[in-house]
Amino acid sequence: MSDLRLEDLSAKTIVAANSLTLRPGQEQFVVPPSYALADAAINPATTWGRVVLEDDEVVGFIRGNFDPDSDKPEFRSALWRINVAADAQGRGVGRFAIEELAKEARRRGFDRLTSIWEPGEDGPEAFFLSVGFEIVGETEYGERIGALAL
Repeated sequence: MSDLRLEDLSAKTIVAANSLTLRPGQEQFVVPPSYALADAAINPATTWGRVVLEDDEVVGFIRGNFDPDSDKPEFRSALWRINVAADAQGRGVGRFAIEELAKEARRRGFDRLTSIWEPGEDGPEAFFLSVGFEIVGETEYGERIGALAL
């Protein structure tokens, strides 16, 4: 694996981030309904979005949200979205991105990071569990709520 690094979203990287090709079947898990509903309420001041670069190629995207005043505890320090290019999966890109988001959460004074995902055969649950998330609940839509202790 080459060196990975994060970069802020920019005009140069946003198109590449939006064009990441996932493995077949993964598209249905990209945005759980809970996040899609909450997405409209996200304050740009609380959103943290970055692309993951390997050498000079965008191979991933991660978006977090930090809102200590959110009515929903699972949205206070949350992994909102993570996409890793199909050909980069299994090489540590996702783990690197999660670790960087966790560092940012700690820097902001949070002691846990949460995520919500839909269960399913091609879904992200195995990945989330492998990087340390534990299932702590379920949404009204049947999605898993996971938490990563920081």
